Amino acid sequence: MNLFRKKSVSSGLSNSSLNKVLGAFDLTMLGIGAIIGTGIFVLTGVAAADYAGPALILSFIIAGLACTFAALCYSEFASMIPEAGSAYTYSYVAFGEVVAWILGWDMVLEYGLASSAVASGWSGYFQSLLSGFGVHFPTALTSAFDSSKGTFIDLPAVLIVLLVTFILTRGVKESAKLNTVMVIVKLAVVILFIAVGVWYVEPGNWTPFMPMGFSGVTAGAAVVVFAYFGFDAVSTAAEEVKNPQRNLPIGIISALTICTILYIVVSLILTGIVPFDQLGVKDPVAFALSFIHQDWAAGFISLGAIFGITTVLIVMMFGQTRLFYSISRDGLLPKKLSKVNGKTQIPVVSTWVTGGLVAALAGLIPLNKLAELTNIGTLFAFSAVSLGILVLRKTQPNLKRGFKTPWVPVVPVLAILFCGYLMLQLSAFTWKGFVVWLVIGLVIYATYGYKNSKLNQSDSTEANTNKPA
Repeated sequence: MNLFRKKSVSSGLSNSSLNKVLGAFDLTMLGIGAIIGTGIFVLTGVAAADYAGPALILSFIIAGLACTFAALCYSEFASMIPEAGSAYTYSYVAFGEVVAWILGWDMVLEYGLASSAVASGWSGYFQSLLSGFGVHFPTALTSAFDSSKGTFIDLPAVLIVLLVTFILTRGVKESAKLNTVMVIVKLAVVILFIAVGVWYVEPGNWTPFMPMGFSGVTAGAAVVVFAYFGFDAVSTAAEEVKNPQRNLPIGIISALTICTILYIVVSLILTGIVPFDQLGVKDPVAFALSFIHQDWAAGFISLGAIFGITTVLIVMMFGQTRLFYSISRDGLLPKKLSKVNGKTQIPVVSTWVTGGLVAALAGLIPLNKLAELTNIGTLFAFSAVSLGILVLRKTQPNLKRGFKTPWVPVVPVLAILFCGYLMLQLSAFTWKGFVVWLVIGLVIYATYGYKNSKLNQSDSTEANTNKPA
């Protein structure tokens, strides 16, 4: 058995049937669309109240550094291997098939749970907005199954997932245009919060600065790393990018830089307005403006949060569809998932499969603890991609690279160390769930993926050709 057979750098490009329509600006907007959303509008409050306190700013800096180091490694891979699939595809070239499958299966967990958690968050904001107009869903339809609360399904979450799925089937350029409009709206809302809130900061709220100690800061960083996940989704669009060697690195690094600055500024103002122990609410940014009696602005923030979280959902689900497309094209999942519509040039089957899975998870399963699985999967993928840079610099130094990660091996090693450290801050439950998920993935690979792999079929054909008469 050849578990570590590798793809060549250009193996997937010749048979790509996706439409190359995205430029650097589209990619930057996709990245911001995925990064600015749940992180600012939901996680800031939880991370401050439960983990870091006013030192939340340090949590965002630590998580931002880890992701910046990883993003520089992603950028080199994206410029060198402009194919759909992100970390899955990169590891197929660097490490071989079984490692690629593990990374791909890990990313299915990332995208699926992240999309479901985001949809649940969207539902909360949407129901809150409707309640302001006196409109309420029946209790049974307001949240995932919980017999003690009388809830059976989160209907708004299911509906938004199905709507986003329909949008994604219309075409990548159309989806990107809608995403750009909503990104502009939510950036305006974030800037509104900064412009209004900065005048109400009370420096006394920053004391004590680190109430849970440095361990609270690092635990907070492990939680808020979820907020930075979006730049990974940018690299999944590689086969739909014009001049990917130039535009992919620009899109990844620009989006991450803009979002890191906004996260730091917002967290600083947020903890300066409201005592950190009162921020454990589902809408901390809107709550902060209500706290200082700026209710007119809080209403805009709630509306902007709905737009913001919608763009996160669009990009996360987009990434999942392209991941299924890439893995299926390599034969490790059923071929129908890589079937592309001739008119829209969209992998329609993988899009609706993604929509169905995410809708089921978001509608039926409470994701409070499972959301941590998204973080451990993300950090694992970041570490693997960073290690892949070290491997390919050694094994294939002459590959054409449109962008080179600076200060190798320092940057990849720092990415691995930062991500590994943050993984260790996650709970034992998260680690157990992660291991179980990977074991399930290995069983699927052993029973289906290995024998149906395109590389396995080509190996068999070559062996039969070379067999003596």
